[in-house]
Amino acid sequence: MAKENFVTRHIGPREEDKKAMLKTVGVETIDELISQTIPNAIRLDNPLNLKAGISEDEYQEHIQGIASKNKVYKSFIGMGYYNTIVPSVIKRNILENPSWYTSYTPYQAEISQGRLEALVNFQTMVRDLTGLKIANASLLDEGTAAAEAMLMMYNKRSRAKKKNNANRFFIDKNTFPQTIEVIKSRSLHQNIELVIDDYKNFSFDEKTFGVLVQYPASDGKIEDYSDFVAKAHDNECLVAVAADILSLALLSPPGDWGADIAVGSTQRFGVPMGYGGPHAAYFATREKYKRNIPGRIIGVSKDKHENPALRMALQTREQHIKRERATSNICTAQALLASMASMYAVYHGKDGLIRIARHSHNLAAILDKNLQKMGYKQENTDYFDTIKINLPETTTQDDIQSRARTKYINLRYFDDGSVGISMDEKADMQDVNEIIAIFAEANNTAAPTIAQEEEKIYFDEKFERQSSFLSQETFNSYHSETKMMRYIKKLERKDYSLTHSMIPLGSCTMKLNAATEMLPLSWSTFTDIHPFVPEDQAEGYHELFTELENMLNEITGLSATTLQPNSGAAGEFTGLSVIKAYHNSRGDTHRDVVLVPSSAHGTNPASGVMAGHNVVIVDSDENGNINIDDLKQKAQENADNLSAFMVTYPSTHGVFESKIQEMCDIVHQNGGQVYMDGANLNAMIGLTNLKEIGADICHLNLHKTFAIPHGGGGPGVGPVSAAGHLAEFLPSHSFIKTNRPNAIPAVSAAPWGSASIMHITYGYIKMLGAEGLTETSKTAILNSNYIASALKNHFDTLYTGENGRVAHEMIIECRNFKHHYGVSEADIAKRLMDYGFHAPTLSFPVHGTLMAEPTESESKEELDRFIDAMQSIHAEIMEIKDGNADSEDNVLKNAPHTAGEVTSDNWDHAYSREKAAFPLSWIRDNKFWPDVARVDDAYGDRHLVCDCAPVETYRNKLYAVNNE
Repeated sequence: MAKENFVTRHIGPREEDKKAMLKTVGVETIDELISQTIPNAIRLDNPLNLKAGISEDEYQEHIQGIASKNKVYKSFIGMGYYNTIVPSVIKRNILENPSWYTSYTPYQAEISQGRLEALVNFQTMVRDLTGLKIANASLLDEGTAAAEAMLMMYNKRSRAKKKNNANRFFIDKNTFPQTIEVIKSRSLHQNIELVIDDYKNFSFDEKTFGVLVQYPASDGKIEDYSDFVAKAHDNECLVAVAADILSLALLSPPGDWGADIAVGSTQRFGVPMGYGGPHAAYFATREKYKRNIPGRIIGVSKDKHENPALRMALQTREQHIKRERATSNICTAQALLASMASMYAVYHGKDGLIRIARHSHNLAAILDKNLQKMGYKQENTDYFDTIKINLPETTTQDDIQSRARTKYINLRYFDDGSVGISMDEKADMQDVNEIIAIFAEANNTAAPTIAQEEEKIYFDEKFERQSSFLSQETFNSYHSETKMMRYIKKLERKDYSLTHSMIPLGSCTMKLNAATEMLPLSWSTFTDIHPFVPEDQAEGYHELFTELENMLNEITGLSATTLQPNSGAAGEFTGLSVIKAYHNSRGDTHRDVVLVPSSAHGTNPASGVMAGHNVVIVDSDENGNINIDDLKQKAQENADNLSAFMVTYPSTHGVFESKIQEMCDIVHQNGGQVYMDGANLNAMIGLTNLKEIGADICHLNLHKTFAIPHGGGGPGVGPVSAAGHLAEFLPSHSFIKTNRPNAIPAVSAAPWGSASIMHITYGYIKMLGAEGLTETSKTAILNSNYIASALKNHFDTLYTGENGRVAHEMIIECRNFKHHYGVSEADIAKRLMDYGFHAPTLSFPVHGTLMAEPTESESKEELDRFIDAMQSIHAEIMEIKDGNADSEDNVLKNAPHTAGEVTSDNWDHAYSREKAAFPLSWIRDNKFWPDVARVDDAYGDRHLVCDCAPVETYRNKLYAVNNE
């Protein structure tokens, strides 16, 4: 047969390679290894009940058929989602480029300078447009950003407000309804009372700590909030504004009229609607709140040669440090989409954004004038791109909607009978004429002759922007495609991705993101659909969702799945909220204790707090397993209030713990539910499942196990699967109702979360099929045990199972080297860059160690290169031990070595340039040069700079600080 099984393309080792690897591991067959790794008590008796895998060619035909069932109308619904033009240079060189979409979160700054620069551009763009001093590097969506703003304001209450237990948060009723719904889901667990009303009627009191308004408002009105903001501040309340970022090219920005926080979406900056996501939200605030802002901030530091270097600052993995004291569980950002949005601003610059904004505004004004000529009343005196039409008694919404549908046009239909129309970048005069014709026919009037109006500002001049923005060189240098292409490529060359080599990050599963899975990302039949269109326009999407949910149910052994959560942390929050709702439905409203192992991923305790739980930590035993006696004691001590037990399986220590069923029984016997963190599901598929283990609910990281790429730090997707008794509590959405009567409120702004990337996971499962998925998990376990076995004479594996095996990942012990020879885990991580590898996960989950996960996609040849590199590094450590290398001036302490350093006329090290740059012969063939030398993290936190500026500006700042 000419068509090849996809599994042979996805899995790295060939069959003959596996035989050699098994010999190194010390077993005859891979099934023997699996039986030594996974407890027999939880092994599945039968294979997965999924169809056989199909070839890549067959899948392309299949997914094209699904996509063809979607109907692409022109949508003028607005509500935070707009048609936009993705510049081809950005689409081709970022969205469709594996060097951008397969890179990891930039925790290793030296090999991430390109993405970091793009994200600094994003922060600068947001900061300038909002008129505030500091912005983060993106959040999940506008609703989540608004909810994070509420929580930040709550945590920043004044001493008097805290003493008075101020817990009231005001939302203007003219805010996007999906935003209000996400805020509801967050406020439920934090004892925050929401007040939703007209801001003009609101009276502040001592119980109110913060407010949120929409700008322009949900119905399109531009409101003057300045007096309201002043009243809020007089009453010690902070003010958040959800602002349309394109409108801020014309409108006075929130920072100029006193707002403390601005949030919103950057979707309309060249990121397709995609039936709701993924899109990069933004969050900006005053500088005095820089240590409270949720998510990631990219800052400027310096490397060891005093050169400017970018890095993640302040909040880097905050939840891993604060854990149950964290004020946010945000872990994943939307780096890929933020990079696209930032490049959109770089490509267009200030003048281009103003031109696009004026275009949208002008078309709305033309519509306004001509509809009023036909007897329609337009409510909004001042507006940016959205008008609201009151219909005469002789005309109904149905009259408008039925005619609009015949012209393949979607408008917004308000509950009060009016109609909303939002113009955007892609709209043109033909669209205006078609909309006018619809209204003329519905009202039985003649459509007026429409003249092109001059582009000018039609709203009150008091709302016009006076402050400058995007004056930096970056936003004024790359307006031709040639220059833009070269700028993107320059940044790309500074970044390490899966296009270079293996990224062996434990707990992150940096596997192949197959091109066939990715191709539909650019199809208009997926990208150009508004999330709030009638469901019959998204028939293909819904067919895909239904089948994907069913496949995930089969894989997990559970009953129902929601695809709505748009990150792993959002999935954790969702699962715990579902458990809380279940307890409440049974009258057990007091159950609020969640047990979390000390080894857990940091988002686990943080999510517990976000979902209104009291976190109790369960200790590990000397072998790194959950201490079952401690679990039993704490479950019994908290039996009256026990809500849940959060457990990662296989464990974060890379072990299939044999007593997992006993743990689940203990929790159930004491009235709790078992929440399984699905971060490590890649080692389980087809071999065991949640039902066998005894878990009740879990989230699935589609950006780990199921092949959605990490995108440099997002998008992530975290669907939640639940057992039958919890299914009815999975989230609903105000725009897409479910058949779940007890559903919790929406957890993301869009009904289906990051809908436009679900086909990646769908394709992964369809092409692998039942046998391929199982083979994937087996190979992941083989690859990990192969590395552990090959390195056993050089590096200890910290934890193993009862038979001496690891799961899909392993913790490499490094603490002994620091104790005896002064070589830290960070030195080893940085030195790996000289060998052409991204470092394993650094100091997590055990400080002073490295956690490696090779995944099933890496070939034996690649694994052998990594093993060679680690053995060579061990030899370099032994050189220090034997006195053949200086304890301070050595290749490990000075790593990584840049091309500039190695080629400099100044070389004063005792070791050679060749040893620094080419320690093994094969490195010459494909050398990746770090863009900067080792970065000074502490310096960047002490001297926080978070905007883009010419390199010389940074150098001057460094010089000034260093010579104070």
